[in-house]
Formats: sequence, C-alpha cells, structure tokens
Amino acid sequence: MPYKKPPHIVMIVLDTHRRDRISAYGYHRPTTPHLDSFAQTAAVFDNAISAAQWTIPAHASMFSGEYPTTHQTLQAHAMLDGRFDTVATLLRASGYQTTGFCNNPLLGVLNNGLKRGFDTFYNYCGAVPSVPGKSNRLPKPLDRAWEWWTQQLRKASYPVQNAFAHSDFLFQASLHPKIVPLWSKFANFKGHTVNCTRDVTEFMEAKIRPGGKPQFVFVNLMETHLPYHPPDTFIDKFAPYFKDNRQTRDFLRRYNVETFRWLLPIPEPLADLEAAVLNDLYDAEVNYQDHLLGPLLEQLSQAEDVLTIIVADHGEGIGEHNFLGHSFVAYNELVHVPLFIKFPDQQAAGQRISDTVSTRRLFHTMIHAAGIEVFETEHRPATDVKRLSLAQNAAGRNSEPTVFIEAYPPTTFLTMMEKRAPDLIEPFGCTRTRWAVYEDGYKLLRLDGRPEELYHLATDPGEIDNLTAQKPEVAAQLMNRFKPFLQRAIERQPATWQSGQLNLEENEQVTKQLRALGYIE
Repeated sequence: MPYKKPPHIVMIVLDTHRRDRISAYGYHRPTTPHLDSFAQTAAVFDNAISAAQWTIPAHASMFSGEYPTTHQTLQAHAMLDGRFDTVATLLRASGYQTTGFCNNPLLGVLNNGLKRGFDTFYNYCGAVPSVPGKSNRLPKPLDRAWEWWTQQLRKASYPVQNAFAHSDFLFQASLHPKIVPLWSKFANFKGHTVNCTRDVTEFMEAKIRPGGKPQFVFVNLMETHLPYHPPDTFIDKFAPYFKDNRQTRDFLRRYNVETFRWLLPIPEPLADLEAAVLNDLYDAEVNYQDHLLGPLLEQLSQAEDVLTIIVADHGEGIGEHNFLGHSFVAYNELVHVPLFIKFPDQQAAGQRISDTVSTRRLFHTMIHAAGIEVFETEHRPATDVKRLSLAQNAAGRNSEPTVFIEAYPPTTFLTMMEKRAPDLIEPFGCTRTRWAVYEDGYKLLRLDGRPEELYHLATDPGEIDNLTAQKPEVAAQLMNRFKPFLQRAIERQPATWQSGQLNLEENEQVTKQLRALGYIE
C-alpha cells in the first residue's frame, strides 16, 4: 500500500465539460475561479484522454480500468458484465463505505451495472429522484413519510424509464419538441446541481474524518450539458447581449427542445449568431457550476488523507469538425478532458504533468491508493495496478506512453438520424467506429474506408492540418499500434463471456477494423 492507511477517495466527474473552457488550462475568460484555486493544490494533467466520446463507455472504462473493446458497455441498453470488478466493488470489499451522488440519468436511472458496488447511490435525476433525507429539508415525521412514498414511486418509475433505452418507439417519441420540456425539466434530466453540491459538502463534513471509516464518494454533475438554462446573473456575465436580443432568445428556446440537433453533423458551419449563443451559454453554465462547486472545492483543497480526482467523462462539440454534441467523433473537443488529482501525500501538488494519459487509469489510481491488487482469475487476466496508477506519472515515470480512444457510435442516435437526417449518415461516417492513437505528441485518427488523419497536437491543437502526406513514416508507425492494441483488448475480455456478447462475427465494427489491419482474414 502506498499510504500508511487507506485514504478517503473522492471522484468528481464534470459531465460534458470541455477542457478548453477552464481558466487553469489557459481559457481567456474567467469561467472557473474555484476550480483554478483547487488546481493549485493538485497535480494538473495537461493531456488526459477519455477512453470514449460519450457517457456510458467513458464511465465504464473509468470504473473498470478497461478500454471499450474489452468491457463492451457501448450502448444505452448494454450492461457491464459482472465479471468486471468495478472500483466501487473492490473498494467496498476492502472496507470502504461507497456512496454515489449522480445527476446523469444514463448512470442513475438506467440499469447498466455502473451502480454496482455502491452501498448508497443517490440519484438526483429521473422522474422520482432518490436523495439524502436531509436534502428535502422536511421535519422528521414528514421526511420519513416522503422517503417511503418516493421509494414506492421509484419502484414503479424505473422500469418505465429504462424502457426508453430499449424501445426505439419510446426514444423517438421522447424527442418531440413538445415532450422535451417534460423530461428535461420536470423529469430532472440534468439532475439538481444546487442540491447535489450542497449534499455532498454536508456528507463530507460528516464522514470525511481522520481515522474514520474510509469513504469512496463518486459525484457526477451535469450542469454543462444541454439544455442550457443558467441563471440570468451568469448569462449577463458571458452573453450580455442575450436578454435584449429576441433573435438570440428565440434561437436558444428552439435549440433547447430540438434535441435531434444536439448531436447531428452539420454540413455547413454554424451561423455567427448560433455559434455565439451556444458558446457563450455554455460558458455561462461552466461558470454557474463552478460557483456551486466553490464550498466543496474549498473543503477538498484543505482535506487531508483524501485522494481527490476531478475529471470530465468527455467534452462537447460546438460546431468543430462539422459536428455538434458528443456522439460520433474522436476529435479533441470531445476526448481531451480536464484532470486534476490531489494526492493524500501532496505528491506533485501544483505541478503540471505533460504525459498523455488515459482516464481509464483512474481505476488503477484509486485501487492502488487503497492498497488493492487485482489478481488473475479463470475469467480475466491480472491487472498491473501499481504500474498503471497515475501516481507513477506524478512521480515522473510514464509507464504507458501510447494512449488509445475508441468512439463507438450510439445506436439510439443512429436510429434517430435514420428517421430525421438519413442523408448525413454516410457522408459523415456515422455508422462506423473511430479509433485514435496518441504517441510522442502526435495523434492518428482511423475510420474504416476513409484516409487516416495525422495531427501534431502541440502546433495544431484544433486538429486542422492533416500531416499524413507530409509525415508518412509517423502515420505508418502509429498505424502499427492498432493491431496489438486490439489484440490485447480482446484477450482481456472474460474467457467465459456469454455467446453473443463478444462474438467477433457479431461485433461488426471490431471485425472490420481487425480485417483492415490484417489481423483476421
């Protein structure tokens, strides 16, 4: 164990949070003063890369330590196989109390195995949230009655809400502009950031004590996700034109309910007004969330014996590379994410770490801090926890210089496109999985049937200038990384996986990629 006693562990996921909108990473607007202050007490990872481009596979990788091809939790209807030990499962088995505070329905409502291992999982989203009793601020007799009543409602509502992940008809119906306000507001699509941050702060005050039972606290916040409804104070700060310009207000009102537009490719660039509104309102949401996080971040910056991780699962496209949202591509506006780690021993506090690292290694970082090892079983190979802990990078040792990202397209969104914008599917390659590899400052993007794209990120962070023709030797070197990567990813799949889960003949995207690389006939 790297520490004399198991530290408390706090993991905060800023869902849909772009790295380039954080002042600590050089953003010119003062969007994140509280996060910037916390960063002074933590190790700041400048080149953290999410293993996937959207919520479910990205969280499954952070919770299991595996790349998406291995864990195969790729769609809204998928479930993380029980043979993958999650970080919560391992920590609970080692004596931790495990508590989740979640604002994302893909994690808090859907039955996908990502809540496995939590003693308590508070869910601020969905038709009937499940929150701490104190959160309701009711007298005790009423509080107990309210909790019993909401528990009955949750039992009835969860199967209905899960049905939307499995039914194309229900999912399509939910996208109607007249229906969107019902689930986005009244069904708490973005949870309740105000209550959640307050409840987590109070929980920390009560539970995070030196010498107390070790705690694992997971928090997911959704404030920067669409639809955008920040308070007027924050809109005035970042979009002062908004309240006096009816055209901008009308555009945002329509955009907030036209959910199919949140994730489509765009054949033409956004109009100047549209781009300004989306960018400025996104910044307002970032600043609002940072404001709400202030007391919690202040508490964590002073806490001892706590491993604190602040990360995004993915970013958000706002017109870059002709895409919106976070559904299909593997460009850096989606996968280059913020990452701050405050180690219990103050290791690398205030330092910038330039190594390119995968966020899947947060799994190894947390269980290594707790002194847990993952041994080989009949189903899965062993995991080299110590080598893959990001504490190694904080100590100046880069144990994994090559990093991958896998962008499997969400099938529910593809079904939506088939009905609403079928002509955009093939030109933008929306049915195809995208892979990318990072090494020595370069990034190679691979999309079956399309030319490879090579970028030098230090000089071209926006990934505009494709260098494949100018540097064919670098492109070839990085192409050679895919074959052994996919081989290792498949070898780490459980040996006794149920037929159909990982059958390569049924996994069309992996099969195509392996065939293109010459790994199978």
